[in-house]
Amino acid sequence: MVHMMPNVGERAPEFTLPDQDGQERSLADYRGGFVLLYFYPKDGTPGCTAQACAIRDRFSDFAARGAAVLGVSVDSAASHRKFADKHKLPFTLLSDEEKTVVRRYGVWRKKKFMGKEFDGIVRTSFLIDPEGKIAKVYERVKPATHAEEVLADIEALRA
Repeated sequence: MVHMMPNVGERAPEFTLPDQDGQERSLADYRGGFVLLYFYPKDGTPGCTAQACAIRDRFSDFAARGAAVLGVSVDSAASHRKFADKHKLPFTLLSDEEKTVVRRYGVWRKKKFMGKEFDGIVRTSFLIDPEGKIAKVYERVKPATHAEEVLADIEALRA
C-alpha cells in the first residue's frame, strides 16, 4: 500500500515510536513548538552521519528557537543508541522497525543504487508547526546544509 506524503497545511500524522533508549515518544508530546521530523536511510552511513552531525552542530540554535529534532529510520533502538553515542547526538532518534511511520509519511519507496532496485527510506524532512501542521516538506535534502535551511525557515515562520 502506497501512502502519499502529507502536504503543507495538513495535520502531521500522529505516531508513537521508541527512542534510542527504548522510551516511547509521541509526536503529540512536542505540540506547542516547532518539530524537525527527519527521515534518514541508515545509522552510520556517510550521508546520514553528515546530516546528523550538521544538525548536532546547530542543535543549540534549534533549542534556542524552541524546536525539537526527531530523526527516524528503520534501524533498531540499540543501533540508534550506538549512532548517537558515537557522534554525540543531543537529539532524539526514533526506531520504526515495523515501517508504519515511514509509510504513513510516504517516505518508504522504491530506490535504485548501483543498478539494484530496493525499498528504503527516501531522505525527507518535515517541519511541523506548533499547532501540529506541516509547515514545510523537504524532499531533496542536502545533508551538510539541511540544518541551516530549516533554521532559516523556522525564523521566517516565526516572523
